[in-house]
Amino acid sequence: MSEDRQALERAVLHAFDHLDGLQTDRVGASVSLSHLRQALHRPLPETGTPAARVIDELVADTRGGILGSQGGRFFGWVIGGGLPAAMAADWLTTVWDQNAGIHAAGPAAAVVEEIAGAWLRELFELPFEASFAFTTGTQMGHVTCLAAARHAVLSARGWDVAQKGMFGAPAIRILSSAERHGSVDRATRLLGFGAGSIEPLAVDADGRVRPETLDAALARCDAPAIVVLQAGELNLAAFDPFETLVPIARARGAWIHVDGAFGLWAKLCPDTRHLVRGIELCDSWTSDGHKYLNVPYDCGFAFVRDAAAHRAAMSLAASYLPAAGGARDQLDWNPEFSRRARGFPVYAALRQLGREGLSDLVARTCRYARAIAEGIGSLDGAELIAVSGLNQALVGFLSEKPDATPADHDAHTDQVIAAVNASGEALFGGVTWRGRRAMRISVCNWRTTERDVERSIAAVANVLAGGR
Repeated sequence: MSEDRQALERAVLHAFDHLDGLQTDRVGASVSLSHLRQALHRPLPETGTPAARVIDELVADTRGGILGSQGGRFFGWVIGGGLPAAMAADWLTTVWDQNAGIHAAGPAAAVVEEIAGAWLRELFELPFEASFAFTTGTQMGHVTCLAAARHAVLSARGWDVAQKGMFGAPAIRILSSAERHGSVDRATRLLGFGAGSIEPLAVDADGRVRPETLDAALARCDAPAIVVLQAGELNLAAFDPFETLVPIARARGAWIHVDGAFGLWAKLCPDTRHLVRGIELCDSWTSDGHKYLNVPYDCGFAFVRDAAAHRAAMSLAASYLPAAGGARDQLDWNPEFSRRARGFPVYAALRQLGREGLSDLVARTCRYARAIAEGIGSLDGAELIAVSGLNQALVGFLSEKPDATPADHDAHTDQVIAAVNASGEALFGGVTWRGRRAMRISVCNWRTTERDVERSIAAVANVLAGGR
């Protein structure tokens, strides 16, 4: 048997063991940082090691340090699992090892990405003329879209940023929710705007930017502006009112960008599509595939209405690169050159689920998020803080100390989260939301079932019972 085959067959067997154990194994890690370092810190070998043995020892040495994020009781962050077709296509992507930078380096990879991108644009009901890019995630999706926005708004002021750069360029205002995701801030730093260029917009109790707030902010200055709106805020899954905000921004000549890391998928379900009403009126959009689409890491999407600005911000030409000849070269739209062929697992996932499967996945995870939140919130010693119209929710836990302070409640909430995670039955995250600590519930894994919901509520109930 060839060394290739031996190593790959061992990997397959280990993969099946991992997947088969998702219902019974711990969700969280069971070993310490020092244990993992000790297990993995082997001396660098002078001579080679048989490939199959490397795989066996890698699995053994990482045991206890692999999270059960593929399973149905992982709610710590907005992390999907791996659909069977997507995982299988991702394995083939590794074996085929195509450089998805240009068509010539991977013809099938380029065409699959072209088709999958068009399918996504259709599913999200974005403008037909919008271009797209497959990125590592929404972080680089923001970089891609905001680079296109920077090119467009500066071109409108007579400044060629591709040639002249940012030194001496007209200052650009970036207006975004005070409760925006940190990836927006990092994108602005990477693009040379500086974090200080972001002007936070106050939000209402539902986490939405109000029309009068945006109008007043834009009226304060006529500098070129980029408005960043939210489709699915991190904690409340809040959606800005696109139908009313976009005309206000458009009247002021602003570019409107959308952070839709997971919220853009609300468009696919009749129960949630009202949340994104008017989103197609914006100028650029980002989302993730490794969240709701449940493809393996890493996978993100960027869409830009102004394809010319998108291409001008990203494109690269060199004499050694063959002409595309009518094909789509991915490097014209992406910040990367050499890159993984992310289109294969996306194409496979979309084919496996179809429109009905995607709609059901969104509806089901929203239902489960609410059920978990309400189930935990009804327990003695727990408090339901907030539920959303999508897949996020917040709960807190009350300290039994006499005259307990907010700080006591916060500390107790963190203790409960830690105890639940240590039990291995489920995994939740903690967050400071509007000045208080909370358990954050995020549901977007296709494997989550009603039984997982019941087990997760029971895990919290057991912790609360043990602390009384």
